[in-house]
Amino acid sequence: MATWRDPDVTVVGGGMAGCEAAWQLAVRGLRVALVEQKPAAMSPAHQTPLLGELVCSNSLRSNDRDTPAGLLKHELRLAGSLVIGLADRHRVPAGQALAVERFGFGRALTVALALHPNVRIERRPLDELPAGPVIVATGPLTGGPLGALIRRQLGGDRMYFYDAIAPIVSADSIELEHAFRSSRWQREGEDGSAAAAGEDGAAGDYLNCPLDRPTYEAFVDAVLAGRKVTPHEFEEPRYFESCLPIEVMAERGRETLRYGPMRPVGLTDPRTGRWPYAVVQLRPENRYLTAYNLVGFQTRLAYPEQSRIFAMVPALARAEWLRFGSIHRNTYVDAPRVLGPALELRREPRLRLAGLLTGVEGYIESCAMGLVCARLLADELAGRPPAPPPPTTMIGALYHHVTAPREGDYRYAPTNGNFGLLPPATIALHPKDKQGRRRFQLERAARDAAAWADGGAAVVVAGAGAGAGRPESAA
Repeated sequence: MATWRDPDVTVVGGGMAGCEAAWQLAVRGLRVALVEQKPAAMSPAHQTPLLGELVCSNSLRSNDRDTPAGLLKHELRLAGSLVIGLADRHRVPAGQALAVERFGFGRALTVALALHPNVRIERRPLDELPAGPVIVATGPLTGGPLGALIRRQLGGDRMYFYDAIAPIVSADSIELEHAFRSSRWQREGEDGSAAAAGEDGAAGDYLNCPLDRPTYEAFVDAVLAGRKVTPHEFEEPRYFESCLPIEVMAERGRETLRYGPMRPVGLTDPRTGRWPYAVVQLRPENRYLTAYNLVGFQTRLAYPEQSRIFAMVPALARAEWLRFGSIHRNTYVDAPRVLGPALELRREPRLRLAGLLTGVEGYIESCAMGLVCARLLADELAGRPPAPPPPTTMIGALYHHVTAPREGDYRYAPTNGNFGLLPPATIALHPKDKQGRRRFQLERAARDAAAWADGGAAVVVAGAGAGAGRPESAA
């Protein structure tokens, strides 16, 4: 319990970015007031008072270091990320992905910050910005006075896109005779031992619901004809390309869903020995396997329509829906124009932005920007030259996406971490040696990330989190 009065830094927002920023500042000896409006005020997408609530998917995407998301998580672990450390501890089966049990993860994150002596959690809406350094990490649903400030100073209502949430189904309502367990391209010994299909799902963490061609065609027709929740008439619908609602994908062509979230490739139905025509994949929501979310099934279909249309999938014919899909408006700023190299507002440098507001997309990307913002501010307050992450790392690539000046006519848009953000290989390779270039980028990123993490008061979190509220050691 914090006993001090005045904070050194105020962090506004208790999501991925805000929690990570508060932790990184606290373990560096700075007193932090973490202001979170829940439960006094709840946004349309939030359901609990816990910090770090995952409102969309419970997946933090791939854990494979050869992928952009896996590389980013590896770098965050090197940098002592509290969020990733606790995600590792609260992992649920999801193949090569890092998916977490939402409530256990949220509880652990809340407890870790509440117990840290340098953190004071203040549960209240913020009507005005406090004095001193402030990190605004209020996320994509920012509204009220803070939302008005951002719209007024940083680009107006043009800076937004729409994000959709996938539904969750109760496990005991799934017709298992019409489903099978498998991860895509399931192999024996994925964990180093022989894996065989069984009731424990050892041979596959995903539950797959196959559709034949007539059922798929009827499903697409129903999705296209179903009643949708529409944006306000004065708002142009804009969706993030990697998180499109299923009805938007269906409008792009009848086969789009089969090449997207309903892709059957690599999923062999043990009853037929063949890939289905299409498949709906279900991913565990918790470690008890009592709830599953529909992978990639973000939607703006009206609730009754979701119940009716999703029941066309044989395995979901009698589904009990624990949460329907929904849609919400996300806010971000034209970061290269309005933010400086420390993620500070050029018009008011004591204010910093972190997380999705800066124009990154995804839980781990938000966490990364919270970590970077906090480290740069800690450097400044300690009188050290700020040390941004090198652009050869995935963290640094995201930072430079946000802060690098643009020339000419450009349209800034949110992005996930991806290899296209990394500088090309600097060694002589055959033009067609894509694997060699990728291997060089991965090795360079890991090396440079380790060097950055070790410099400037790097911190190792005790037990990768463990609900402990203090660092094990600090350089």
